[in-house]
Amino acid sequence: MDLHDYSDVAENYDLYLDVMYKNEDNHEGFREFYLDFAKKYGQDGVIDIACGTGAVLLYLAEHGIKADGTDLSEAMCDVAAAKARARGFNLNIFPADMTAFRSERKYSCAIIARSGFMHLTTPELQRAALLNIRENLTDGGMLTFNTFDPHPYFQAQQMNTKDTDYSFRLEYVNKQGKRERIYNAINYDPYTQIMSGNWKFETLDDSGNAIGERIRPLKMRQTYRQEMKYLLELTGFEIVNVYGGYHYESGEGSAKNVIWCVRKR
Repeated sequence: MDLHDYSDVAENYDLYLDVMYKNEDNHEGFREFYLDFAKKYGQDGVIDIACGTGAVLLYLAEHGIKADGTDLSEAMCDVAAAKARARGFNLNIFPADMTAFRSERKYSCAIIARSGFMHLTTPELQRAALLNIRENLTDGGMLTFNTFDPHPYFQAQQMNTKDTDYSFRLEYVNKQGKRERIYNAINYDPYTQIMSGNWKFETLDDSGNAIGERIRPLKMRQTYRQEMKYLLELTGFEIVNVYGGYHYESGEGSAKNVIWCVRKR
């Protein structure tokens, strides 16, 4: 299992992300970017792949775009569906693997928001996902997803850490009204290009003493740009744009976010 497959993570996901992005918002403007993308290319349907708890999906719905949503995590889909119902939206949200999902319709626009694509931990899985998404797109349909440029300095650091070398990340209040501290530990394997590690959730009492602990694993794969270009070529996509951020920054040179906008050939 991965971090997002756990129900306790899914139910608290929005709560701790709100705190995280106050301090380190690497995705500022992402919902507006995807709304613009959906408006431009989604005339024949939109699907939000790896939709999580619905940050993009519900934002699209609130702006008049009815999109389908899917995620590998059934727990995340349940949270997204409950949020949609609470806001009066009847959306098609279903659990499925992006390498194998099938829909009754084809879409002119597919979105994999933020780091969803990076949870595919082998080139084989990445290729399978791109081929499958292509099958679910109309001719000329568009896909956007993001990776980030691997940074040698951080790779070197993470190669010398273990998945138990925890660093404090943030403190937030969970769904039960309890304070929790989140710590994470990351190790990098240069041979597989996989970052693997654990997130530790530490529950506190009213005096700030730890009264509970949960460990949740996480794996993500770093992909180099040239590797990604070959994968897209092999899977029948052509690159339309590559941005360095959600405000349409240039994708030239090194960028923390690399946002790919590609078309089904």
